[in-house]
Amino acid sequence: MLNVAVVMGRLVADPELRHTANDVAVTSFTLAVDRAYVKSGTERQADFIDIVAWRSTAEFVCRYFKKGQMMAVQGAIQTRTYTDRDGNKRKAFEIVADNVSFADSKRSDGGQPSPAPSYGGQSYGASRDAQKQAAYSEPAPTYSSGSSGDFEEIIGDDDLPF
Repeated sequence: MLNVAVVMGRLVADPELRHTANDVAVTSFTLAVDRAYVKSGTERQADFIDIVAWRSTAEFVCRYFKKGQMMAVQGAIQTRTYTDRDGNKRKAFEIVADNVSFADSKRSDGGQPSPAPSYGGQSYGASRDAQKQAAYSEPAPTYSSGSSGDFEEIIGDDDLPF
């Protein structure tokens, strides 16, 4: 069975850190996620996705994210049922976050991306553009093992077995 959800959107409010009775950190927040399509003559619609983060992930979210920031969340969909104040049974759908990343490129005064905070040995906040730029700035590795004397040059395509 597979239960994986990946969403990217903007925080609709500042996340607030809470603690359970057993002192486990938790935060719940909502992401506004734009729909991929736009009906002609109307504005783009957004879905508001509820997300829950626990323990160190919750602390990370509350420390580094603010209202309006773009965020990418990977996790699992969870459902729960409850009874509201009027006695009606309700069902809630939410994503339990396993991995949270910055999706905005954060710029410092000089126009260069500022260093991303590190969480759990992984760098969070490095945008795809910054990652691509770093990948192209290093020269490609060269491999020079073995000798070319073991190979025979094929002059025409007629001799190829395929």
